Order: sequence, then structure tokens, then C-alpha cells
Amino acid sequence: MEPNLQFWISERQAFFRRFCQWMDLLDPVNMFISIGSIEKSRQLLFTTEDAPKHYLDNQVIKDAWNKSLSTVHPDSSKLIPHLFRPAAFLPVTAPMVFLLMMPDTGIKSIILTQGCLYGYTTAFNITNGNASYSHGPVERTLLGAGVFVSSTFIGLIPHLFQMKYPLNNFWLKRTLPIVFLAQVSGMNVFASRSFENHRGIEVMDKEGHVVGHSRKAGRKAIKDTAKSRAVLFGTSALAPELFIHIFKSPVVLEVFCQSLL
Repeated sequence: MEPNLQFWISERQAFFRRFCQWMDLLDPVNMFISIGSIEKSRQLLFTTEDAPKHYLDNQVIKDAWNKSLSTVHPDSSKLIPHLFRPAAFLPVTAPMVFLLMMPDTGIKSIILTQGCLYGYTTAFNITNGNASYSHGPVERTLLGAGVFVSSTFIGLIPHLFQMKYPLNNFWLKRTLPIVFLAQVSGMNVFASRSFENHRGIEVMDKEGHVVGHSRKAGRKAIKDTAKSRAVLFGTSALAPELFIHIFKSPVVLEVFCQSLL
């Protein structure tokens, strides 16, 4: 069995432990792990009996798991390209989201940033999506192209609307693009991984044996990922806006200046 798949099947973790584990996997350093280092780590996991049980009590095994989980697809056992590894997602998308939230940017820069953002997220979703169903490269390319174009177009709507009908209300003007960003990011996951909904994904027992394919499981996987993606982009874009607005308040500025004196 694929070690990564075996690891996730055997895991029965509390939320805090899993959160800390994902912090390790999302370390940007994981983008640059070499193929040789990955192969060495996976060889250690293959030859170690009950390797998942030693995740906490053996630092060497833990490092090997982190390298394997962050670079190898658990369904296909294929290496994930450097730019589409989970650790690369935030470093790549954060500057794009920041540029989208900048006020008074021209239409050309908005289209370019939207295209880069949704082009990357579409490719990321397809690369890291469930691979337990069959799909050809042409089918996958056509799906990705359609999702990319539609996501970019829908993402432009609030910006085009504000250019034609300027909004005077500050909160409506600043939150409208954020709402669209969160919604389109979630829709992008639904669309780019739509094969999982229509064809289903493999369902396994505790021993890792495939017992069938389930559309319901596919829908749940997509739904959970889409929700987390919408929340991630929404909060990432909204938090700086709240921070800037609060510190622009005269009262807050006065208190802040007095604390420095």
C-alpha cells in the first residue's frame, strides 16, 4: 500500500495534533526537497515496520513522513511538482491576493492578477485532487481551461462594477471584492474537481482494501475543501482591511502614539 495512504488511514488524531502536523507539512522549505531525499525517506518508511506508529517517538521517522506526505500524491504515488506542493500554496497565492485588494488598480493589472491567481489555483486543485478515478490528459486540460476562464471572468465582476458604478460606502466598496474572492475560490474547487462528484472516489476499509466507489464521499471531499478554501481566502483578504481601518481611526492612533511615548 502507498505509505502516505496508509498513514492517513491509520491516523486517529485530535484536532490540535493534526493542526501542528499540517503546520509541519506546509513549511515552505518542503517546496525544495530533492528527489533523492524523498526517495531515501520513502525507502525508510517502506522498510520500517509500523512506521505510522513511530511518527511521534522517532524524529528520523517523523522527518521521513513529513517529506513523503508533503511531496507525494497519496492516490497515484507520483511526485507533486514543486510549484503545486501544499507548502507552495500560500507563498504563491498570498502576493496575488494582496495585489487584488490594492485600491485604484487598472483593469489590465486586475485581469493579469486574476488570471494568475485562478490559473494557479485551478492547476493546484487538479494536481492535488483525488486520483482514484480515470481521466485522460485531454479531458483534464479541457476541464482546467474552462474552470480557469470562468473563474477569472466571475472574479472580475465586482471590479468592473465598481469602475462603472463607483460606490461611496467604504465597507461595501472594500468587502464586495472579498466576498467574490471567497465565493469564486470555493466554486473553483467545485468545478476543477467535478470528476470526483460525477464519478465518485474509492472507499476503503480500515485495512486499506477498496470496497467500492462513492459519489457521496466525493461530494463531501469537494464540499469540505471548497469551504476551507473560501474561508482561507476570505479571511486572508479581510483581515488586513480590518487592521488598516482600525489603525486609521483617530482614537486608535492617539492611543498608539501615547503608548510609544
